[in-house]
Amino acid sequence: MKYNPLTKEIIDELVEIVGRKNVISDKEKIETYSHDETSADQYAHMPEVVVRPKTTKEIAKIVKLANKELIPITPRGAGSGLSGGAIPVFGGIVISTEKMNRVLDIDYNNMMMVLQPGVVTNDINEEIAEHGLFFAGYPMSVETCYIGGNVAENAGGGKAVKYGVTGRYVMGLEVVIPTGEVLELGGKRVKDVTGYDLKQLIVGSEGTLGIVTKIIIKLLPLPAVKEDLLVLFTDVKSAINIVPEIMTGARIIPTSIEFMDKLSVKTSCEYLNEHLPYQQAGAMLLIEVDGNTEEQVEADAEIIGELCLDKGAIEVYVADNYTTQERVWSVRRNIAEAFKVVSPHQSLEDIVVPIAAIPDLMPELERISDKYNIQIPCYGHAGDGNLHATLVKNPESSMQEWYEIEKKALREIYQATKELGGTISGEHGIGLKRKPYMKIVTSPVELELMRKIKKAFDPNNIMNPGKIFDL
Repeated sequence: MKYNPLTKEIIDELVEIVGRKNVISDKEKIETYSHDETSADQYAHMPEVVVRPKTTKEIAKIVKLANKELIPITPRGAGSGLSGGAIPVFGGIVISTEKMNRVLDIDYNNMMMVLQPGVVTNDINEEIAEHGLFFAGYPMSVETCYIGGNVAENAGGGKAVKYGVTGRYVMGLEVVIPTGEVLELGGKRVKDVTGYDLKQLIVGSEGTLGIVTKIIIKLLPLPAVKEDLLVLFTDVKSAINIVPEIMTGARIIPTSIEFMDKLSVKTSCEYLNEHLPYQQAGAMLLIEVDGNTEEQVEADAEIIGELCLDKGAIEVYVADNYTTQERVWSVRRNIAEAFKVVSPHQSLEDIVVPIAAIPDLMPELERISDKYNIQIPCYGHAGDGNLHATLVKNPESSMQEWYEIEKKALREIYQATKELGGTISGEHGIGLKRKPYMKIVTSPVELELMRKIKKAFDPNNIMNPGKIFDL
């Protein structure tokens, strides 16, 4: 697809739509919008201009103009993504939703909330906690990400085993599609099977089918009590084998079941100067249970702890207050930061396999790690099989060597994942970074159907082009 460059006349039109201070073209100021949390050295592309609209009407006018003039658009939230989804591959216009950051309505009677896409996800729960409610579609990057980005990626996180991912809580959307028309999808309705579910098609479409300008989310009653268990196992297989037994044998669905391999735990504990007895453990599970009464939560935690010990756990540590809970969760949360000390150059993946296949995946990761002389710590969400196998550059390798190794190792990891019934992304998305590997896990028929859907929404391919697949 050949796009047109921005002219002075088009920039003047953008200024007319959003105002002079909301059109940014200074190179130093727009550099921030050239990358997300993926490697800027590898993936960054400069936009020609950044616009910061405040209303749906402004976005619709910008999109109509871009569609008419054949100028690519890249929607952007907080830029906290890990797939290159918000990178303007073809330059053009970045539409930042940072100024669309208002809570429009909290409907306590229907337990719904109406938001603009630039609301920081963490602010949602701070707003409603005192009313005994919470938003359960909760990613791990909660303090930095925007709700619009969560919808675009169908973001998940540590609580997905019990509560599911973002899409489960999206009840309605307002979307500006690539022709500049505004769609109203869903609403404050719990049930709706009126035609195709276009709302859920938009969720997870990574900004390739339109720009979400308003979101209606479902809220849940906030659990009053939670308790965490840090469980040490001698090996990965013992740790993973316990996961389905907790839900089928004990008949308890924990809030979270987080997995950490030995390398992840060791590196994070050393980084934090944490003295948990990780030396004897080949793997750890971090299990959280929540509920409305202290008695019930304590009983569930005790059942799970005893089950783990019966099945060979070395030790079970109970964290039942804020201080101890922060202590055990900080080990999990700081793994990625800890490995940045080892090397700032990483490839943070989020492969997903059937839960029972996790032990079979680990030897493959070890083989690939040995073959390419790199570290591949593995941690993530054992309760739903979503793992962050992270390629960490060997400090002794040149950057050129690293890029070659990364490409080859990723292909082998994705192939091994597919053979175990898995796929290449569970929550971070495809974007630019994983696009070359889509053919490993997606059939030609499925890819062609995706392309046809994209063309139906976006005949001129102006909306976030270069992501997920090529047209």
